[in-house]
Amino acid sequence: MTRRIRRTAGTLTATLLLGAGLALLPTPSQAATVVVSTTADLTSALKNATAGTVIQVRAGTYYPTATLQSTANGTSSNPVTLQAYGSETVKIDGSSLPAGDWIFKLTADYWNVSGITFQNSPDSAVVCQSCTGTVWNNIKTINGGDSGFTLTGDGTVDNTVRNIDSYGNYDAAEHGENADGIAVKFGSGTGNLITGARLYNNSDDGIDFWSFSSPVTVEHTWSFGNGKNRWGDSAFAGDGNGYKLGGDGEVVAHVVNNSAAWDDQGNGFTENSNTGSIVINRTTAYGNKNAGYYFATSSARLGKNLAVGNGTAVTKGGSVVSQGNNWDSGIATPSFVSTSATTCYNARKSDGSLPDTTFLTTGSTTIGATMD
Repeated sequence: MTRRIRRTAGTLTATLLLGAGLALLPTPSQAATVVVSTTADLTSALKNATAGTVIQVRAGTYYPTATLQSTANGTSSNPVTLQAYGSETVKIDGSSLPAGDWIFKLTADYWNVSGITFQNSPDSAVVCQSCTGTVWNNIKTINGGDSGFTLTGDGTVDNTVRNIDSYGNYDAAEHGENADGIAVKFGSGTGNLITGARLYNNSDDGIDFWSFSSPVTVEHTWSFGNGKNRWGDSAFAGDGNGYKLGGDGEVVAHVVNNSAAWDDQGNGFTENSNTGSIVINRTTAYGNKNAGYYFATSSARLGKNLAVGNGTAVTKGGSVVSQGNNWDSGIATPSFVSTSATTCYNARKSDGSLPDTTFLTTGSTTIGATMD
């Protein structure tokens, strides 16, 4: 296939063809739009990208035989873009990768990635290592052999994960002990945001911040059905927390706003031994097997949260500040409009945001997640 090159505004249109129809990428000062329709061309485009390059992937399912990766940096004003072509459906499938491989590894700054499904990875689907200023929008990481999406490493700064669906991830080798929907682990860096995520039916946790030493913010996110043995594993070891907010001795003030956890096999929201001043505000925990909120050792600030139908509503130590939650004195528990989660699986809106639902909504302006 011929790969088309279109220079960005302010440059002349040019195409240079080599060999069997492959196009030479422009120099960094001549950022291009590169349209790819084969795995080989995608691999090359990722490797040779420069600031401002736009990589558009045509419809289809791609089967790389080695991890797709790039170390090419964009800039804040000229990021590298990797996206589906128009509204076409693009899937990158890890079924042909060697055992233990990831589908996509990015060790670079200022990338925008959107509209792509990463599926059936032998290990983690997407790993962004020591990245700054990346934006991941409307992607899916599904049915992988470890965590679906991972931010890791020192220098993990100002990354945004928006409107991701991550589900069905299971690490058979460890009997489901490690595969989370989103993992922000083993690193540091401020300004990282997760928003609009659906994280469900993963073998371990929906979100896991194990050994990440800087605050991460989560908002407008749903984490549900995690930690159930859906794989017939007789030694199953998944924890099944909705939001695992620490671990490995790190003391960090993570923030979770306007989010929900339901039907998880562990806790809805847990410090996981993080003694820091975690902030949990206007969230809902419903029908989780253990505690809706587990903060036994932290100095968490729990405000305007709603716990209904969990194994225990809340476990909190003496350093926790708890105000305006339905377990606090004088705070009423509003009724849910619906307790059927069926609509939560619907397609996202055209802008990629969460689908409309009345599930776990109450109409209250003062307590619980608004479910949007």
